[in-house]
Amino acid sequence: MVKGKLNPGDVIEGFRIDELTHSGGMAHLWSVTREADGASFLMKTPVVYEGEDPAAIVSFEMEQMIMPRLKGVHVPRHIANGDFSTQPFIVMERLSGETLLPMLKTLPLPAEQVAELGARIADALQSLHEQGVVHLDVKPSNIMFRPSGEAVLIDYGLAHHRQLPDLMQEEFRLPYGTAPYMAPEQVMGIRSEPRSDLFALGALMYFFATGTRPFGDPQKLKGLKQRLWRDPVPPRKLNPALPPWFQEIVLRCLEVKAGRRHPTAAQLAHDLRHPGQVALTARAEKLEKDGFFAVLKRKGEPQMSLIDEAPPREAQASDAPIVSVAINLDDMTPELADMLRRAALRILERAPEARLAVLNVQKLNRIALDQTLDEQGHNKHVQRLVGLKDWARPLKLDQGRVTFHVLEAIDPAETILDYARLNNVDHIVMGARANSTMRKILGSVSAKVAAEAPCTVTVVRNRATEG
Repeated sequence: MVKGKLNPGDVIEGFRIDELTHSGGMAHLWSVTREADGASFLMKTPVVYEGEDPAAIVSFEMEQMIMPRLKGVHVPRHIANGDFSTQPFIVMERLSGETLLPMLKTLPLPAEQVAELGARIADALQSLHEQGVVHLDVKPSNIMFRPSGEAVLIDYGLAHHRQLPDLMQEEFRLPYGTAPYMAPEQVMGIRSEPRSDLFALGALMYFFATGTRPFGDPQKLKGLKQRLWRDPVPPRKLNPALPPWFQEIVLRCLEVKAGRRHPTAAQLAHDLRHPGQVALTARAEKLEKDGFFAVLKRKGEPQMSLIDEAPPREAQASDAPIVSVAINLDDMTPELADMLRRAALRILERAPEARLAVLNVQKLNRIALDQTLDEQGHNKHVQRLVGLKDWARPLKLDQGRVTFHVLEAIDPAETILDYARLNNVDHIVMGARANSTMRKILGSVSAKVAAEAPCTVTVVRNRATEG
């Protein structure tokens, strides 16, 4: 079972823990040595302590899925993953040097230096976008450079992969990211737009050239949404030494609508490397923020109209439904578990491109304080995740075709319904509990889901257990 805390000297699947190099809010980084050949790497482990945000676990799952698929000099080389049933980890190439974070002490920097940094970061983003990935957390602490000069983007816990399920979007309704760098569409829950990364890079270049963050560092959703209608102070107002071409590029990156930004990271990099060819507009000469009436007009418009709408979801093909299986790990007999698997398989066999989402609702207390660790010190969320994977293992589905979701809520039925509505689920499969006095009095979860679900529901009942 997962250890709550690792210590130097521990050996995890052939990697010896040497020392803790960084401790963050969602993960720890360890210097490790591979015992087989003495090679040195970096190991990342999720935070699973008492009271920690479940998003730490979900984002770690995303990173485990995405990193093995990434290639090129702009990403850390992936070495190995560890399963949640034993010890979750990611072992990756250990890069020399530091992130851009220490450079904050030297701000502001000359425009030419910021442009040179920005162009190399844009190169990395272009490589990432060509691989179908949007980073969604571009910031100084997630950028490093190889000795040969290439920018390297690290930390893919919040990233979106075009060909993989987006667990962060499916399980959490609030936007995740780093407030000073989040694009307007990201604030509104759109995670599939590559130009969100260009907005973040624009915010970074603004900060590096002026020493001031363009939108501050809001900590609440209300503050984040202000960037939907409130433009930043033009950077040349804060630093008159900045040339017009630099302001033109940066303010274009910071446009509210993604369609008004550079079409690609490659085009942004080209502008940064060829400032003499940048076509200047009114943005280049602007020295004041938009006036009161302009802001009032934008503020009065529907929020989603201020940003580019996400592409409409294609009509659900009959051979590619989203099938959700709701598993009650607290009341699951081997017979019912097998019946649910067989029911799911029948649906999957008829739909070769179907995606399976396996759910469990960890019921919260209405009054009492919930504990995230059990009496043995094991993280309950992780244990349930392992239980779901154990249930699905006999199905032998390829990675990417099945995902696992531990949801926390007071009302399990309503949570399953919310998940189905939010994620356009086409078919729910779930088990019915055996007859009991409480079930007759209060009603069952399966009955409520079957009555209110926006999709087909299959309720599996083990008749042999009924009396």
